[in-house]
Amino acid sequence: MRPEGALEVVAGGERLWLLPQRAAYWPRMKTLLVADAHLGKAAAFRSAGIPVPSGTTADNLDRLSALVHLLDAKRIAFIGDLVHDAAAQRAAANAFARWRAAHGAIDMLLVRGNHDRRAGDPPCGWNLECVDEPHTMEGIALVHVPQRVPGHYAIAGHVHPAVQLAGRGRELLRLPCFHFTADCATLPAFGAFTGMADVTLSEGDRVYVAAESRVVAVEF
Repeated sequence: MRPEGALEVVAGGERLWLLPQRAAYWPRMKTLLVADAHLGKAAAFRSAGIPVPSGTTADNLDRLSALVHLLDAKRIAFIGDLVHDAAAQRAAANAFARWRAAHGAIDMLLVRGNHDRRAGDPPCGWNLECVDEPHTMEGIALVHVPQRVPGHYAIAGHVHPAVQLAGRGRELLRLPCFHFTADCATLPAFGAFTGMADVTLSEGDRVYVAAESRVVAVEF
């Protein structure tokens, strides 16, 4: 059953559930799709003397656990930038290893992103299958950088897409979004300590905003 607040869309002939937690679920494949977690980023910044909030890695992993239980997911596909850099990978190593051990029955895949390539593959104890993009599953291609993959519908991350919306009092809200084009969908960044980039829209594009408790289609 689709969770409350999730929105079902069709892309590449497949049903996807867009989740307000800034991830997507592919029910037919029982796969949770997560882009740009950037684990360990805040801790790496703090170790470099930059004062930023603590607890973001634990928050990200707790949110992942909640989604796994809510959806009864059998696989998690991280679509690039699981960690921010080598220092972030070291900072998150123990927390992720404990979290992974608690979810040992779930298959986990990492499609290497630009930050992952710089950091190097995670330790063996993380028990991740690491692959380069594009990684094809049925008619879907999992990629990090948005791109066209002939014969497949691509699902990407990397951009951290967002849109600006005007409220009734003319205030501007900038919210993370899912951006769907004719041949590629870009997921919002899952990480709790990441920036956002406003999307550039073309005719026929679909945009869905990840609000606090639900995903909403936006008309432009």
